[in-house]
Parts: sequence; structure tokens; C-alpha cells
Amino acid sequence: MIAFNERMQSNNTIKTKIRMEDAMAPSKLAGDLSLRLKKHAYENPRVLLCIGTDRSTGDCLGPLVGSKIDQLQQELFDVYGTLNNPVHASNLKDTLKKIHSKYKNPLIIAVDACLGRIENVGCINLGDGSLHPGAGVNKKLPPVGQIHITGIVNVGGFMEYMVLQNTRLNIVMRLADVIAKGLSKVIAEYSRPQSARGC
Repeated sequence: MIAFNERMQSNNTIKTKIRMEDAMAPSKLAGDLSLRLKKHAYENPRVLLCIGTDRSTGDCLGPLVGSKIDQLQQELFDVYGTLNNPVHASNLKDTLKKIHSKYKNPLIIAVDACLGRIENVGCINLGDGSLHPGAGVNKKLPPVGQIHITGIVNVGGFMEYMVLQNTRLNIVMRLADVIAKGLSKVIAEYSRPQSARGC
């Protein structure tokens, strides 16, 4: 078993797992995401695509994160998916078309909730490559993102719709806070003059 907060190699992709209880979780998330962003062309527009719906407690992680970042005065990410304008199964394809018609070669960072093993509930995963929204509830949706961030909100494997509906809001809110704080740290770093970034 791989320890939490440890970078792991899987399918030639390095993934990072961070526990939300870790006092350093926002900083670890920010550091890891910054390294991933540096792999991509600086000129590429950055889209934060937060997937989910406010109609389901377990599935509102994405819109919560999107709303928190959308309230900031920042220019690093263009945010899609908030509590006011969620991006979910019904409009994901149209949203992706809109993004690709507006931006040339956008770098999409996808944020979504997921279900997992009981020992991993409350963990945040970061990885390169696309996530597959809706896979946990057997929906066929297009893969999304060059980078993904997921928060494990509850246990998967049985009656996923019911599990998402009965997920504790406390866990989702805490995950959203950690992810938003990590993203805010990345925004602050990129807002500094390039000479002051220590690159």
C-alpha cells in the first residue's frame, strides 16, 4: 500500500495523494500543481473546469471550489463550474465546445469529486492527464483535462447515486477549502513578478 502524501508512479503518470487533515495540505497541493503547470507552455490559457452539481451533496465539490476561486480577483485561471453556473453531465459537452471555441490550446485543470475506498475518504488526488467524470455513476462523458484534481468524498462500489446524495457536507466543504487554498497559493505565486518567483 502506498503511503498518503507520497508521489506514486501509475501507468507512467506520477500522481499525488494528500490527506485533507494534513496541516500542510494546501501548500503540498500548491507545490505539486505548480510543478505540473511548469511543464506546459506559459502562453496557454489556463481553464479551471470544476465539475459537479449543487443538487447532490457528494457531487458539489467542483462547484464549491469553482465559486471560491471565482470570487478572487485573479487572472491565472478562467473558471467554469460554480454553484451559480454548474458544469455537470447535461452541459459538459457544450461547455467543452465553448471552451475550445474561445481558447486556442487551453490547458484545462479539471476538478471533480470521486468515490473510493473507505481509508481514502478525505484525500485529494492530483495527476497529469484526463479525468473521466461520471464514471463512478456509470455515465459516459468525454474525458476532461490535461491535469486533474479529485477529492474522495465517500465510499464507492455500491449504490453510488445514493452514496453521493447521503455524503456529509462537512467532508465536502473541508476538501473544497483545502483545494481552494492550494489554488489560491498557486495564484499568488504566479501573480508575483517572474524575477521574484525563484524559478
